[in-house]
Amino acid sequence: MPEQSFKILVVDDEAQMRDLLVSNLQKENYQTTTASNGQGALDLMQRDTFHLVLLDVMMPEMDGLTACMRIREFSNVPIIMLTARSDELDRIHGLKIGADDYITKPFSPRELLARIEATLRRSHRFTVDQSATLTIGKLELDTESRSVHVSGKPISLTRKEFDLLHLFVQNNDKVFSREQLLDQIWGADYIGNLRTVDTHIKTLRLKLGEAGGSIQTVWGIGYKFEEV
Repeated sequence: MPEQSFKILVVDDEAQMRDLLVSNLQKENYQTTTASNGQGALDLMQRDTFHLVLLDVMMPEMDGLTACMRIREFSNVPIIMLTARSDELDRIHGLKIGADDYITKPFSPRELLARIEATLRRSHRFTVDQSATLTIGKLELDTESRSVHVSGKPISLTRKEFDLLHLFVQNNDKVFSREQLLDQIWGADYIGNLRTVDTHIKTLRLKLGEAGGSIQTVWGIGYKFEEV
C-alpha cells in the first residue's frame, strides 16, 4: 500500500475497465478520477493535479497516444499506457512520445499495482529540492524547475529524458552501462529491456541538437557525457 494517498487519473473508454481499475486502486488507498477519452483527460488535468495517469491507447475522439503527446506539452506527470496491442513498434512509439511504461491487456491487478508503485517510486526519487543550476558548455539545467536550455533556447524533455541528462551531467565523463542506466533511472524492478535506454538516448540527443553530441556511445559498454 502507498505511504501517502496518491491521486491517479484513469482514462479508458470502456466503463467496465474503468470500474475494475478504480476498484483495485482504491483497495490500495489510491485516490482516483476517471475520464472516458483523451480530451476529457486533458480537461481534468488543466483543473487538477495528479501523481500518475493510466492511459488507454485505443479510444474514440482522441486516442491515448495523441493524449500522451498533448499532456507532455504541459506536464511531466508519469504516464502508464494501457493497450490490447502487443506490437513492439507501438510500445516504442509510446515511449518515444513520453510514456513512462507500457502494460498490455489483459493484465493481472498485481502486475498493474506493481508497475504503478515502481513508477511512483522512481518519479518521486527525483523530486528532492535542489536549487542548483548546472551548466556545461552550451547546456544549462535547472534542477528545481526541471528545465533545460541549449545556447539559451528552452528544450522540452520528458521526465525520463531529463533524469537521464541530469545523471550524465552530474557524472561528467563517467561511463554508464545500459544496465546501470536502467537501474538508476527506471529502477531495479523495471520490467523491460535494454532497448528502452537506447531509444531514450536517441531522442534525447535529437532534442538537444548541437549539444546532443555530448552524450557519447562507448562501444561495447554504454554511454557517457563529455562536453564537445
